[in-house]
Amino acid sequence: MSQITTHVLDTSLGKPGKGIRIGLYQPEDDTWKLVAEGITDDDGRIGDLLAEGKVLAEGNYQMVFDTGSYYKEQATKTFYPKVTIEFTVFDKSHYHVPLLLNPFGFSTYRGS
Repeated sequence: MSQITTHVLDTSLGKPGKGIRIGLYQPEDDTWKLVAEGITDDDGRIGDLLAEGKVLAEGNYQMVFDTGSYYKEQATKTFYPKVTIEFTVFDKSHYHVPLLLNPFGFSTYRGS
């Protein structure tokens, strides 16, 4: 399993958010550099965002969810075309960054 994993639950439907493009970024100079990307599976998960054995250095990272395209495919208006979650990696342990999503709100937490 990847050191960084995620899943998306569309709380407005009570179903996984499948087919959502997600990018993982790290800071570089005055910008954010893409480290990895993936698309959520039928269960709304990405379990292999990083290559097997890859461990991130300690520091801040951003996970960007393309929620606008997801809702466009459903012909649903959304207030949030993208959701960006910035988090800190403290050590080599596993980090699960889930997103609970609906067209007009979202929440997240550090999962297990």
